[in-house]
Amino acid sequence: MKWVAATPEEKVRQGFCAYLIDNRHYPAVCINNECVVEINNLKQRCDTLVYKQMTPIMLVEYKAPSVIIDKTVFEQVMRYNSQFHVPYIVVTNQSKTYCCKINYENMSYDFINEIPLWNDL
Repeated sequence: MKWVAATPEEKVRQGFCAYLIDNRHYPAVCINNECVVEINNLKQRCDTLVYKQMTPIMLVEYKAPSVIIDKTVFEQVMRYNSQFHVPYIVVTNQSKTYCCKINYENMSYDFINEIPLWNDL
């Protein structure tokens, strides 16, 4: 266990991870927080990667409730995803949550209304 400061963004992370586990039935062991990613030889940290069968399937970016989710937030998460190529991207600030399903064959994405259940991934 690692203790971290209870910043507004950290509270959003803890709440969302609890939602994935309690409501969407994701196994806690499949949720990896503060993942290191190297982009242009710079080490950065993406907030959460969800794995299924050892393969990353969802990338989650958290923002404090006071932060507006805009184009720059999506650009940030897509930079991280350039390393992982996950089928699901989630961005949340607690009051607003966006989930995209990415189709790499068509190079397109669709916003979906709900976070998928674990068994539907």
